[in-house]
Amino acid sequence: MRLRGSRRVLVTLGAGLALLTAAAAGNAAPALAAARTGLHVAGLHGSTTAGASDAVLPGPPRGGSQPVTVSHFAHSSSVIAPLRRLLQADLFVVAPTTLSPEVAAAVRRLTGVAAVLPLDAARIQMDGKLTATLGVDPSAFRAFAARPTAEATALWQNVAAGGVAISYTMGKLDKLPLGRDVLVNGRRAEELPLAGLGTVGIGGVDAVVSDAVARSLGMPAGNAIVISAPHAVLASLMPQIRKVLPRGAAIAPLVAQSPPPSSASGTGTGSGVTITWAGSGTAVADGAGLSRAQVIAFLTAAESRLGLPYVWGANGPTSFDCSGLVQWSMAQAGVVMPRVAAAQAQAGPAVSLSQLAPGDLLFYHTDPTAPGYISHVAIYLGDGEMLQAPQPGQYVEVAPADFGSEFAGAIQVDPRVAAAVAGNLAG
Repeated sequence: MRLRGSRRVLVTLGAGLALLTAAAAGNAAPALAAARTGLHVAGLHGSTTAGASDAVLPGPPRGGSQPVTVSHFAHSSSVIAPLRRLLQADLFVVAPTTLSPEVAAAVRRLTGVAAVLPLDAARIQMDGKLTATLGVDPSAFRAFAARPTAEATALWQNVAAGGVAISYTMGKLDKLPLGRDVLVNGRRAEELPLAGLGTVGIGGVDAVVSDAVARSLGMPAGNAIVISAPHAVLASLMPQIRKVLPRGAAIAPLVAQSPPPSSASGTGTGSGVTITWAGSGTAVADGAGLSRAQVIAFLTAAESRLGLPYVWGANGPTSFDCSGLVQWSMAQAGVVMPRVAAAQAQAGPAVSLSQLAPGDLLFYHTDPTAPGYISHVAIYLGDGEMLQAPQPGQYVEVAPADFGSEFAGAIQVDPRVAAAVAGNLAG
């Protein structure tokens, strides 16, 4: 197989790659909140919103969106405010306990901030799996969702009526059929009607309930905020927000930005890595890809998992989902990776098909409710083959590399960038 040597790396970052995850490893805030509430507070670790991947990976997603699947139950006539506009979710803040109204007000006054919405955030057991869950005002939050989900008024009516909206990915991979209740273990076990399947727009979040249901489940009240600042430079805005946050609160970007085009050059820090800003607006990092030894260790670890079962949400060592396999295998090579596929898509520069080498990562759009959502990752082996954990009922396998209609692009992993992304996601 052909291994790529060290070289100067171009890191092209563009608006739209969402990074929210289900838990922040090593972050004190989730541990503290878990101790207080009996729930695991949602921290920051990775996925994307609709349209997000195009800024990082070459080429737009192909094919159109499909209608969100919505359940029909007796109370779906709940009044929901009409959708007046879509808001880009740019930053997410989470704390172990309630954030005061003064915090949200102070953030809202900052230059470049267009909207701030308080939320409840926690990891709770849904259908037997710890699931990153938001408690929201359905009328207000729908504007932050991917367009097909935002426009599905009946889904938000169902959420307002006490149902739980599940991500398309969770619904498909965990085989949750419409017309059944979902067992939820919060403060006590409850069965919630399934409101429907759709991509909410905050990456890594796989369930949404109303704020009233969140209270019933024992989720922390108002311990998170989502921020829309589509015209702000997030690297400059985030330190300003940190100044008004209480101790223990974490902040993470939900998009990755390149600096705006300019004739001037300068320096700055993006994702914890020093970046030189060229006049073209391209971000250039003085880093390197995986070493030959790291590539060999990574691929050896991945190939040692062949034949093990796919389990949604599993990250090894004996069962995996797609991004769990990548994270575990990279760890065996000493490389720190974020957990979710779309965050992994930020772990290095995009590469063209003609430059693909063993150890590069291939990414795919497989969510028809949000065609830009990156929901699958595979490992390129060389010679036109890839290794992947495909889907439930199947096993870790080697297959022909797929460059069809769902292919989103490929990256070369840079360990420093990957660690910086994973570190930022932990706040």
